[in-house]
Amino acid sequence: MLKRSVIVASVLAIGFVLGFGTLAFTQEKKPTATRAGLHLIHAAAKSLEDAEKHLQRAEHHFGGHRAKALELVKQAEGELKQAVEYAKANPPASSTTPPTK
Repeated sequence: MLKRSVIVASVLAIGFVLGFGTLAFTQEKKPTATRAGLHLIHAAAKSLEDAEKHLQRAEHHFGGHRAKALELVKQAEGELKQAVEYAKANPPASSTTPPTK
């Protein structure tokens, strides 16, 4: 009788552990700026920094186009900084629609 009680208690305990563990993994995660693709914005910013360095090191003025490109790169860097600030201040709303099968 005692052996049967131990087996039943063990099965119930294992069931609770597996059940709650599965429940924890299936909870919908709160959207964050990182999950919204912020890493792609950072990668683009790094590419723009590299482009700016290359343009600054260019020895030829290219008829003013190099200076214009530098100006546009700096403008794009500013836009990306604003995008990051916006993403951090306004995380995306979580979707309430269930995934389709």
